[in-house]
Amino acid sequence: MKSITLKLTPDGRIEAHTHGMKGMSCLSYVRILEQLTDAVAVDSAFTEEFRESECPQAAQWEEETVCEK
Repeated sequence: MKSITLKLTPDGRIEAHTHGMKGMSCLSYVRILEQLTDAVAVDSAFTEEFRESECPQAAQWEEETVCEK
């Protein structure tokens, strides 16, 4: 199951952690969260789930690997 955990910090930052999203699919959720919160992502890191992509090309991800279904 896909989910996102949000944490609001005392200094007003919003931290988001995705769960159950493999490969680059999580990046589209970052854009949605930016729109919903009227904020801009300033830092990010890929989780182990990112490397467990359902798409073989993403396992060797470089800057612009695209997974087509």
